[in-house]
Amino acid sequence: MKSRESVIGNVDWIVVLLYFLLVFFGWLSIYASSGGDKEGSVFDLTQRYGKQLLWIGLAVVMIIIVLLIDAKFFSSFAFVFYGAMILVLIGVLLFGKTVAGSRSWFQMGSFAIQPSEFAKFATALAIAKYLSTTHVDMKKLKTPVIAMSLAGLPALLILLQNDTGSALVYTSFALVLFREGFSGSVIFFGFVLAMLFILTLLFGEIYIISAIALLLTLLLVFFRKTRKNYKTIIAMFLLSSAFVFSVNYAFQKVLEPHQKKRINVLLGIEEDLKGAGYNVNQSKIAIGSGGLTGKGFRQGMLTRYHFVPEQSTDFIFCTVGEEWGFLGTSVVILLFLGLLVRLVLLAERQRSQFSRIYGYGVISILFFHFVVNVGMTIGLAPVVGIPLPFFSYGGSSLWGFTLLLFLFVKQDADRLKIL
Repeated sequence: MKSRESVIGNVDWIVVLLYFLLVFFGWLSIYASSGGDKEGSVFDLTQRYGKQLLWIGLAVVMIIIVLLIDAKFFSSFAFVFYGAMILVLIGVLLFGKTVAGSRSWFQMGSFAIQPSEFAKFATALAIAKYLSTTHVDMKKLKTPVIAMSLAGLPALLILLQNDTGSALVYTSFALVLFREGFSGSVIFFGFVLAMLFILTLLFGEIYIISAIALLLTLLLVFFRKTRKNYKTIIAMFLLSSAFVFSVNYAFQKVLEPHQKKRINVLLGIEEDLKGAGYNVNQSKIAIGSGGLTGKGFRQGMLTRYHFVPEQSTDFIFCTVGEEWGFLGTSVVILLFLGLLVRLVLLAERQRSQFSRIYGYGVISILFFHFVVNVGMTIGLAPVVGIPLPFFSYGGSSLWGFTLLLFLFVKQDADRLKIL
């Protein structure tokens, strides 16, 4: 009895409160966006809000179970969870159901589950387990390579399911490596490549290569130290030129037509308000129409009559914007930021390296989802189809994020047991 009381007493109730506030406001938005003019019971399982309420109830059961299990169980069986999820991801490729072009679902009668949502917490556990072993040295290149390979395998399997957005989430684990001491130059290098990719699409290869050549020439002329490293400068020019020339090939041959369309619309290369740009355009109209204080609960015309596709899932943030305005969206953003800041504080106070690394894995995933989802609803990020954590409609999404978060809450609650 004392053990259970100590667990409950040590739980960080600020995180728990923020979680339930986000879940509650998310459910209100789902209710507003999926109810239309129908006035029925909130428990109506034929409606999305009714199903979400059921899934919230089951999520609470999950939370209780997780908090009652010893935290050492999750670290001891981290690789078992990871291996099991890899097998499940392979299974969904072979036997899964295709929904909206992605073969990502297991269908069991009227119930469907998306394994990729659960692979995130399993991958975070595996990376934390590997990096917390005594023989791991972040100064050796093989350490981050193995860690990112652990993230890359599920990402590849999810990419094969034609779910690019969910696969991209796994790049966020680079932030974990950065926290654990890996050079930030790798992240900077990735940022540079992303900028080269975008600039090449906007201006073409010749202009970008000419700009790179000019920049490197100026370095050689005005900075004496760079003259000694002219071979490195030449190598940088050749590698960057090769990358620039590969951009169009990758863009045309690797990406799907709808993905290319979305990127072109985002970058302003083409305008397609009735096609690829329709969702984002309608989303921005909905958010803009909310003004400062919004139109009121269930009073948004675009929300009530489904003028924004996927409004209860990927574009649920625009429901908040239309009905609650700038003030409402600010509250939601502050709740997410508050949760992320609180998780950083919890991660830094951990006595176990495993718990700290897992905590930063949780932070990285939630941060990526939050930034990209909100960014795509206001036209600042490409539409990649990932949910807003704890907010968007979907049982798999809610359960996956709940497990991800409360496994860390449990690790934090048991931290005082570690000497």
